[in-house]
Amino acid sequence: MITTDVQSARSFLSDEEFDQAFSEAQKAYQKVKDKSGAGSEWLGWRRILREPNDAELEKISSHAERIRKDADIFIVCGIGGSYTGAMAIIKALNPYFKNNGPEILYAGHHMSGKYLKQLMEYIQEPKENGEAKSVYLNAISKSGSTLETALAFRAIRTWMHNTYEDAADRIIATTGKEGGVMNKIVDEEGYQKYIIPDDIGGRFSVLTPVGLLPIAVAGIDIQTLYYGAVSEFEDREKDQETVLEYAALRYSFLKKGHVMDVITSFEPELLGFTAWIQQLLGESEGKEGKGMFPAMAGYSTDLHSIGQIIQEGQRNLMETVLVVQKPISDFSVESTDGEDVDQLEYLAGKSFHEINKSALDGTVQAHTEGGVPVLKINIEKLNAQQLGKLIYFYELFTAVYVYMLGVNPFNQPGVEGYKKAMYRLLGKK
Repeated sequence: MITTDVQSARSFLSDEEFDQAFSEAQKAYQKVKDKSGAGSEWLGWRRILREPNDAELEKISSHAERIRKDADIFIVCGIGGSYTGAMAIIKALNPYFKNNGPEILYAGHHMSGKYLKQLMEYIQEPKENGEAKSVYLNAISKSGSTLETALAFRAIRTWMHNTYEDAADRIIATTGKEGGVMNKIVDEEGYQKYIIPDDIGGRFSVLTPVGLLPIAVAGIDIQTLYYGAVSEFEDREKDQETVLEYAALRYSFLKKGHVMDVITSFEPELLGFTAWIQQLLGESEGKEGKGMFPAMAGYSTDLHSIGQIIQEGQRNLMETVLVVQKPISDFSVESTDGEDVDQLEYLAGKSFHEINKSALDGTVQAHTEGGVPVLKINIEKLNAQQLGKLIYFYELFTAVYVYMLGVNPFNQPGVEGYKKAMYRLLGKK
């Protein structure tokens, strides 16, 4: 199971404050368990782990393997939950600079004409041997009408139809079972299709074909990822204490005026995962004038930019740190045989993991002393199984915590506000 270290955070609360919040967390968990809370029709992210669909996992894995053998580029076209989950896992587990498989690119996650134009130019450039690149496209949208994604999808699929005789086999749509613009396009063009379950919202969809196909194309074992989540689900059905403790602490700090949660890690590989958590929490809790703003940061890099305000600014924030306990790399500091021009000889023989851990421990100590409650969320090692566990841990935590606020964790009515104003300005009827 995912573990936590709450020593710092607990020091900011009395036993009475914590016990009262923990009792509220237990009530909120019961709403998840018995489906009695608002939005309970969106609890499919629990259903799919209770009843794993091995046939679908195998279908996605086999399809992804065929794509990997032929593709030079695989474009993930989606926004919000349609791409953040896949990106989080791919960035966490794939090499920084060279991957044995297709290059994973993203589109439809903003409306930069410059980006899309340069993306189109890039995929049209020949390879070093002069051959044309083999491009595949996965468009992900339940409705197909989200403007950012729809614009990119139109541009890229038009180019692909003009370029490849087998374009219909290279374009995959991940969308709702029926209805919507995307399904009309799929029916007309004959694209391959994966279905987003009706009872799972976008930000909870990473363990559906939404996230699993891109992750598999990136060469990551989705069975291991998925069954890591299944394992966490089964464990939490028996023991919820860690999740409830986490929810009680965050709820207590919100009540005490902490309006921001800086979600961070000392592992750059997890920056994408903090972005996924940011959306998961932000869209779930930010309603009816409630919620804590989920900010994201990458340590130790951002300690040199926002570290000062965290240490000595307003005492209205908390920190959540994702910690990888076992080394990601064995890279160590070499000795210079007595020469110490750079004054780093005291670190000779130490691994970068050990140095990084000292930075983490020192930061937690300094920030705690500076009045910032710090929560540590621990995963044993950085692999597909542990990240699968972390996905379900955060999905369950989010549902419990947001029910404590008295709002529906699964809708996002405020997101429609900007869309309505934008469409009106653009002249959409």
